[in-house]
Amino acid sequence: MSRLTAQLLNLRQTLLPVRLLIGLLLLGLAACSAPESDTSGSELQRLQSIAERVTIMRDDYGVAHIYAETDADTAFGFLYAQAEDDFPRIERNYIWAIGRLAEVEGESALYSDLRARLYMSEAEAREAYEAAPAWLQALSDAFADGLNYYLATHPEVTPTLLSRFESWMPFYFFEGSIGGDIEQIPTRGIEAFYSGVNPAAVAALSPTSSAPTPLAQSIHDEPVGSNGFALAGSRTASGNAMLLINPHTSFFFRGEYHVVSGEGLNAYGAATWGQFFIYQGFNETTGWMHTSTGADFMDEFVHDVVEQNGDYFYRYGDDLRPIEVSDITLNFVDDDGVMQQRSFQRYMTHQGPVTHMQGDNWVVTRINWNAVDALRQSYLRMKTANYDEFSDMMDIRTNSSNNTVFADAEGNIAYFHGNFMPRRDPRFDYSQPVDGSDPATDWQGVHDVGETVMMVNPVNGWLQNTNGTPFTMAGDNSPQASDFPAYMAPEAENFRGLNAVRVLQDASDVTLESLIDLAYDPYINGFEQLVPGLIRAWEELEPDWPDLEQAIDALQSWDYRVSTDSVGMTLAHFYGMNAAREIDNPEDMSQMQQINWLGTGSDPVDRLSVFSATLLQLNEAFGTWNTPWGEINRYQRITGDIDHPYSDNAPSLPVGMASSRWGALASFGARAYPGTNRIYGSSGNSFIAVVEFGERVRAKSLLAGGQSSDPTSPHFDDQAQRYADREFKDVAYYREDVEARAVRTYHPGQ
Repeated sequence: MSRLTAQLLNLRQTLLPVRLLIGLLLLGLAACSAPESDTSGSELQRLQSIAERVTIMRDDYGVAHIYAETDADTAFGFLYAQAEDDFPRIERNYIWAIGRLAEVEGESALYSDLRARLYMSEAEAREAYEAAPAWLQALSDAFADGLNYYLATHPEVTPTLLSRFESWMPFYFFEGSIGGDIEQIPTRGIEAFYSGVNPAAVAALSPTSSAPTPLAQSIHDEPVGSNGFALAGSRTASGNAMLLINPHTSFFFRGEYHVVSGEGLNAYGAATWGQFFIYQGFNETTGWMHTSTGADFMDEFVHDVVEQNGDYFYRYGDDLRPIEVSDITLNFVDDDGVMQQRSFQRYMTHQGPVTHMQGDNWVVTRINWNAVDALRQSYLRMKTANYDEFSDMMDIRTNSSNNTVFADAEGNIAYFHGNFMPRRDPRFDYSQPVDGSDPATDWQGVHDVGETVMMVNPVNGWLQNTNGTPFTMAGDNSPQASDFPAYMAPEAENFRGLNAVRVLQDASDVTLESLIDLAYDPYINGFEQLVPGLIRAWEELEPDWPDLEQAIDALQSWDYRVSTDSVGMTLAHFYGMNAAREIDNPEDMSQMQQINWLGTGSDPVDRLSVFSATLLQLNEAFGTWNTPWGEINRYQRITGDIDHPYSDNAPSLPVGMASSRWGALASFGARAYPGTNRIYGSSGNSFIAVVEFGERVRAKSLLAGGQSSDPTSPHFDDQAQRYADREFKDVAYYREDVEARAVRTYHPGQ
């Protein structure tokens, strides 16, 4: 171990006990650094005057339609309405984003907080706000004002930590995807580097190699992603373009909103709690759907660091460049409820912060961190009128973690694979850490949008993405991988991608209703190799496994379609999960290839042994293996808690959907929880919409559960049965339709 590494491992840390005083909390110690608003004087009067300029209409499903003359006033009402629906999730998002989670969850979250502060300090967030254009500052001010006015007018609401919101906070949380760039950086490597623990612990904590995760582990991770379809008029009954918006997220991760201003804003869709833009949605003439990308837009640079007279330097070409060192102090609550502090030193190169080690070398993880432009792009997306304006917005090039599926009223459809794409030297393999001392490995600007993997108006009349390779986006008319650098699209195909191509290639005369049918096609292609492989094994070894005959017969008669009354789905799901966990399989494959290999390359005896154990498991849990899927696969919402509890003794609904790991287009990610035999969905189809663009936009939508997190609200679970039955509601978009369905019309604070 080098002397420098030894010095790093013995970095001095301060640990300062501080009593968590209720009086200090009330004064705002647990809030942000700015003082409390004077809600009894001029500040409250100022907020009330804004509120009087905002009108909120709640429709018959609790969807808030917010109207104001200016974009900023609409944003004020937007955040106020979100807080009415789910303030705890707004607060949780910002506690995480600004790096204060350990003050709530304890020391285990300390390195999540450090990760946030490595990339942006509060001072840097304030500088980003000051550097933003005036209109973006006004929106950020409205964000803070709307939330602070909600708290001022709802004294019964007790924040967990943040009793005041500030205008700089959105610059930490600017693009809305479920993971975002920063969450892809493992905290274990940050802990290993910055904790000062012993070398053996460092080795255990450091990130592992980039080899594929074994199927026995990855099978339990519900795929995070989404489906997006765009259809040109040649495929639709009306001749108008259509869009499927189908994010697969944790349930209740976003709410459904409609924001309208006199400055040209009229957007409808899903908003991530606490943000002032519609993340996935549409306006009157354009629609956008984001799917999580697998494009390689972040890199690790390995640096040779030297120490001279107590200062650190890193080699870059023939130069030694100084490492910028700054202090970070974080609070965390210990097991006794006492607030503690821990201080760290942040090490920065021109490529970003040091995040972990590789051997004795320091490693910098470089990501897209351009808070002002990213927030600007997220907002301007809502106000584009056609493909040309949308393309201009995409040219900001800061939406790094998303692909985009697009349609507009002029009949255009388009697909963009990623958006922020660093230009690199193709001689190097950027799927692995590269030598940061070699300037040739560094980013050479950002690719133009037209240089990335994208397509506009393919001759086949449809485009799709399901988080897999973009080289099947338009079936046989897709771009060719050989035309692009490998780092632009390293993703493998997945079962959903194959299913999407299957349903779209024969689609014709599509209506909104039949687009829903396509999106919910029940065929589960992930079992096309797995189940026949099991059946072949039984046919070969039948005399040794006579007790399996009836269950094998049930699988032989199954049509690979999921439904609540399907026993075949029950058998296939539990067998597939157990086989992935119990049968060793090659690791140099994609997950789709590994699942198929279980049916084609594994030992037949292993298949039958796992299936026999699966039947015993089902018999013990449900009394018989012959149990329909809907008796096992359930939707349940019994509290508004972010960490939702589940119980077999509480009411629940049968759901005829399945996990996207098996290729289900309509995804329902479910698993058992402590004390349950049934499996309960917690992710997958969340906000779903189908949109048709013509002379007037028309849409249908559905939300998992309901709009409100309050169990006493009529909109807590009023869409649950609709969700289980896939019964979409008509979207009220035009003012006359909203007024006709409005149940309550009010100003914030009333």
